[in-house]
Amino acid sequence: MSAPMSLKRAPNTDPEKRSDNSIRSSYNDEADTLQDRKLLRKVDLRLLPILTLLYLLSFLDRSNIGNAKIDGLTTDLHVSPPAYNTALALYFIAYLTFEVPANQLNHIVINVNASLKRFDPQFWLPLLTFAWGVASVAQGLVTNQAGLFGIRVLLGATEAGLFPGVVFIFSFYYLRRERHWRVAIFFAGAALAGAFGGILAYSIGKMEGVGGKRGWQWIFILEGLLTIAVSIVAFFFVPTWPQKVKWLSDAERTRLLARLDSDNDAAKKENFSWRYVRQAFLDPLVWGYALLFHGFAFVLYTLSLFLPTIVADLGFATWKAQLMTVPPNVLATVGIVFGAWLAARTGRRASLIIGSAVVAIIGYIILLTTKTAGAQYVGVHFAALGVYTGNALLLSLGPVSWPAENISGQTKRAVGVALQITIGDLGAVTGVLLYRPAYSAHRFRKPHIIAIGYLTFSIVIAGGLWFRMARENRRREEMIAAGKDEEVDYETKVFLGDRDVHWRYTV
Repeated sequence: MSAPMSLKRAPNTDPEKRSDNSIRSSYNDEADTLQDRKLLRKVDLRLLPILTLLYLLSFLDRSNIGNAKIDGLTTDLHVSPPAYNTALALYFIAYLTFEVPANQLNHIVINVNASLKRFDPQFWLPLLTFAWGVASVAQGLVTNQAGLFGIRVLLGATEAGLFPGVVFIFSFYYLRRERHWRVAIFFAGAALAGAFGGILAYSIGKMEGVGGKRGWQWIFILEGLLTIAVSIVAFFFVPTWPQKVKWLSDAERTRLLARLDSDNDAAKKENFSWRYVRQAFLDPLVWGYALLFHGFAFVLYTLSLFLPTIVADLGFATWKAQLMTVPPNVLATVGIVFGAWLAARTGRRASLIIGSAVVAIIGYIILLTTKTAGAQYVGVHFAALGVYTGNALLLSLGPVSWPAENISGQTKRAVGVALQITIGDLGAVTGVLLYRPAYSAHRFRKPHIIAIGYLTFSIVIAGGLWFRMARENRRREEMIAAGKDEEVDYETKVFLGDRDVHWRYTV
């Protein structure tokens, strides 16, 4: 599809706004210059390394329980197989419960006075990281099932605000067409966490008995301490809003805001109103994004949490299973980067998400139909490649960032992004409850079949979103060609947001 068109504006009678708008509207988002590329490199260097590292640690701390399980966690804590699945589900229930309020706080920060300066993302995101690092360490100190349940709830609650908060921050620094690559790199931290998690679990597991603690306890403790250490450093590196950062000159800040204003409403000031919240809940596309991630979240989290168990059930020893989770995750990382590059090169979104789902389905079919450990291990690679690549595409081009890219209006976007993850993570809750240990004797045959069903469901939803948005783009182009695009004032355009005839969806 063509690049998003700029919104026309009626003359502004406010001298201050008119001066600011005249500067911003002079930018043509199709004409990136050397100055723009230098600005983007500067922003990339300040945002991507630290935020990607935080997400890597987040995914590592939520999924390392799978590594700890095969090192003896359930036996030592006398956690029954169904109770273990409950512990996994409790994390996601807490995560989705706190998702909307955590992300809404990120949005409210934009419009408050200095009295809430302490909730600046430069403070808020490292604080969340510190909190879940403490929770991760505490996982290694629990002594019974009740303690494990409680700490998983705390871990989910403290991690809830990171991902949507980071994607929301990205919308204040990058154009819509630039955002997908950055969020894809950011999401690559999830796959890297799986790779590092296997290596770390193998290495840390050798500390069995050190200090009177089991190897699985040291997995939680050391990885949690790593998160705490990084969170302290992050206070000095996580960015604040572009209007406040000191590492941008006045000219660079003006240029950045002009670029954003030419593309979407990220640079506009919008007062909170419940009508924008209602717009999000009444928009069928928002629910489509949520259902799409619902399908992909099922396979993403079941695969990441149960991969060590799936590999171990192929007949490999515990220490081999830890190491053999590394290659599928490395392949997934390569798939994420290649998928993001291909999407940027072709301008395609939904079609690549559908293709990734097909690759994952092939992997699950191999797991279901083959008998040898080697062949099934190949199936694991296909599944990991498709699942992680598809999630990266839809999280950088789809559900999380599809709302961020295709929803105009700060409040509506914030609610849409949070709602998408909330509904999406219900798929994760369902998944961890369905992957019961009782099914491991049959190599998770029934859950794998259900995973194929969820992926098929995602293909249908992605196709529906693709058709709906492409048709709406054509309808609006026809209206403009027929001269039916009436000029409205600036405030009305802010209210209309993505419903404005000049808005174009990214498909």
